[in-house]
Amino acid sequence: MRIATWNVNSLTARLQHVLDWLIANPVDVLCLQELKMSDDKFPLEVLQSAGYHAAVFGQKTYNGVAILSLAPVRDIAKNIGGFADDHSRVISATIDTPAGELRVVNGYFVNGQAPGTEKFAYKMSWLRAMREWLREELATHPRLVLLGDFNIAPEDRDSFDPVGLAETIHHTTEERDHFKALLGLGLADSFRLFEQPEKSYSWWDYRMLGYQKNRGLRIDHILVSEPLVPHAKSCTIDRVPRKWDKPSDHAPVTLELDA
Repeated sequence: MRIATWNVNSLTARLQHVLDWLIANPVDVLCLQELKMSDDKFPLEVLQSAGYHAAVFGQKTYNGVAILSLAPVRDIAKNIGGFADDHSRVISATIDTPAGELRVVNGYFVNGQAPGTEKFAYKMSWLRAMREWLREELATHPRLVLLGDFNIAPEDRDSFDPVGLAETIHHTTEERDHFKALLGLGLADSFRLFEQPEKSYSWWDYRMLGYQKNRGLRIDHILVSEPLVPHAKSCTIDRVPRKWDKPSDHAPVTLELDA
């Protein structure tokens, strides 16, 4: 089973990219972030024609998340339970697999702008709420995957310039502590379960030849619960779509699980 995450930075602009990528990479589940469209604009029929069921939580202009799955999805939930939020940032669904139920939680984590700002304070409260809600989700759904654009580079090796960018957004001690706290719930960073090339990133700035110079960050993650760790076979970042015409600034990340 292959599960992927991809911040497409506007599904309107990148729909053909998604379709082309799915033809070359027919994953079982693809989680999308930053749809930047309302539910009524979501290309459901097009994606159904490609073989995918969909759970969608859109928002006009900003945010928006979706889960595409070859198998039907059920028990769909939107955003973090008990946390009032006007932004469409989280969608969860259960997928029945040959190995049992799999709970998929797809999140577009808050960016935070800069330490000391109101948006950073919102990020901190959002991350606290996510952790406490996820604790309950894990108790109910022991086979769980949390994936998406976390807007956190967990370690220095996840940044092209850990010294120059120290304590700036995505790199702060507070953000990294929240990431560690998620792992503390019994989740594992699937990318780090395997030997990986140095300077492996999933996001590159459009400006200043960010991709060409590999000035990137690894901020797109797939975390798996303890029962899934023995079944993880690989986790990779696909840089190919970042080379396409008018690409998203993020690349897809894919986890492969055995049966």
